[in-house]
Amino acid sequence: MNEQLWEIVQAQLGYNDEEMALFRKNPKTEGIVSKIPRLMNMKFVFEVAQSNGCGAQHKVGDKLYFDGFGCLIPERSPKRICAFAISSISQLIWTAQELVYADVDPNTMRLNKVCCIDVGVKCGGLGNVVFEFNAEQNT
Repeated sequence: MNEQLWEIVQAQLGYNDEEMALFRKNPKTEGIVSKIPRLMNMKFVFEVAQSNGCGAQHKVGDKLYFDGFGCLIPERSPKRICAFAISSISQLIWTAQELVYADVDPNTMRLNKVCCIDVGVKCGGLGNVVFEFNAEQNT
């Protein structure tokens, strides 16, 4: 694998040489690092599929954008994002990354919807929002 890629990873993660040596010693690390160029070329999109009683006012069709590393792209996302949605969304981002590491298209994920942790007014909560996942190539 390209040594320059290892150097980029070390700079991004802020590892000192000792930490980097430990990181590289892990037998799973090379498989992860080798997929970084693919992840850099992806974005993960979560579109609101259903919304009822959302305090953040997420509406059907709204989209939240994350880069392939799982970092929010704020300029493409709504100004207000509910923290109770992020916890569920992060689980699908993790799953999508794992699929990329395994050379599987994350769009083949069968269970590609999550909801915020509020159970909704019918179950004694306030509201509920459902998000649908899709991976896209950067353009």
